[in-house]
Amino acid sequence: MKVFGSSGVRGVANEELTPAFVHRIALAAGTVWSADAAAVARDTRTTGRMLADSAASGLAATGLDVHRLGVIPTPGAQAYAEREGVPVVMVTASHNPPEYNGVKLVGADGVELSRDALERVEERLLAEQFDTATWDETGETVVVESARRRYIEELLAAVDRETIADADLTVALDPGHGAGSLTSPTFFRKLGCRVVTVNAQPDGHFPGRDPEPVPGNLEDLGRLVRATEADVGIAHDGDADRAIFFDEHGEYMEGDATLAALAAADLGSGDTTVSAVNVSQRLVDVAEANEAALDLTPIGSTNIITRIRELHRADEHVPVAGEGNGGVLFPDYRLARDGAYTAARFLELLADATASEVVDPYDGYENVRVNLEYESEDEREAMLAAAEQYASEADAQPTTIDGYRLDYGDAWVLVRPSGTEPVVRVYAEARGPDRASALAEEVRAALADARADA
Repeated sequence: MKVFGSSGVRGVANEELTPAFVHRIALAAGTVWSADAAAVARDTRTTGRMLADSAASGLAATGLDVHRLGVIPTPGAQAYAEREGVPVVMVTASHNPPEYNGVKLVGADGVELSRDALERVEERLLAEQFDTATWDETGETVVVESARRRYIEELLAAVDRETIADADLTVALDPGHGAGSLTSPTFFRKLGCRVVTVNAQPDGHFPGRDPEPVPGNLEDLGRLVRATEADVGIAHDGDADRAIFFDEHGEYMEGDATLAALAAADLGSGDTTVSAVNVSQRLVDVAEANEAALDLTPIGSTNIITRIRELHRADEHVPVAGEGNGGVLFPDYRLARDGAYTAARFLELLADATASEVVDPYDGYENVRVNLEYESEDEREAMLAAAEQYASEADAQPTTIDGYRLDYGDAWVLVRPSGTEPVVRVYAEARGPDRASALAEEVRAALADARADA
């Protein structure tokens, strides 16, 4: 796909992602969708209303009535889509910096569009072949005030409220000024938790921190956990479809470790879990211990969701899936990443153990990542050819769905080109730092030699 990546389309607002471009995306989507109505939602970004207006205009121009949901987490918009049976244009750049914005397309079943569906929209977009309505058949607009409230109600009905309330938890919450600011504090309080917050005012300038919930952006949350003696810290990204956690000591917990803990609690014999090709050894080990299968996809939520749908059609049970960036899916609940739901499922685990105890079995892994830049297509191709040769000669079976991943049982290494930068990335993971560094260095040296000879 030329326009839609693994998680929609994003760019600097009013430069790369203009109102006119968003209007054309909506025209294309409205043309492809077999629907009488569609919804438009957004996160808190300062350009969100402007771009949502453009999307609403494009949908109405194709004859669709438009439901305006306002600011709501992406999973809240997906819940609305499933409940009302209407597709959604979600205006969000998720974890990207404040100057960015983007568009995700959600089907009437509440699930992000599959790759095939996105390609149909993209074909119309690139060809500018839009089916517009006559003047007297253009769509009407209605403002929906209840979408956030209904989303919270559905979350409350889907989790074990009694277990969480009985645990008498203090939750330190950092919604990062994003859409979760308007839903997660209320949700966790209704679960019976004492909630303390930082960066909980919706603000598209993101003054307290950037939207991406990575350790360097979450120092305030760690301090809040320690200052309030909270049982757990929870952070969201800009559209609140991800959840990252801090333990009771105010220490960041690796997303791969919390994913492994959540998977261990849900996976059973004969089940399947799905993750991207850069999956941690933690999840590999959990799947093996629980006699479950692990299915790998190219990196990106769209690819994971597409694969889960394929497995469902084959009558395979996928109770949990996702990536180590905090984007976890529980398909029995909804085929969507939902930061608030994920956090509540983690709170259920705290009924019998502290946060650090929950993830302790999945600590101790070391990760190494190396970026090799290239200046020409010849250098890029030379490095990828070297990666292919290295994989073919290695004492491990390569996985080639997205680059080259070599699994050694106790460790793995992955080589793949970046989709956004002129670099080839080398990832490695092992129980000890020496093993991970050695694997990464051996591959790095082979690629660097090939680049020099190009």
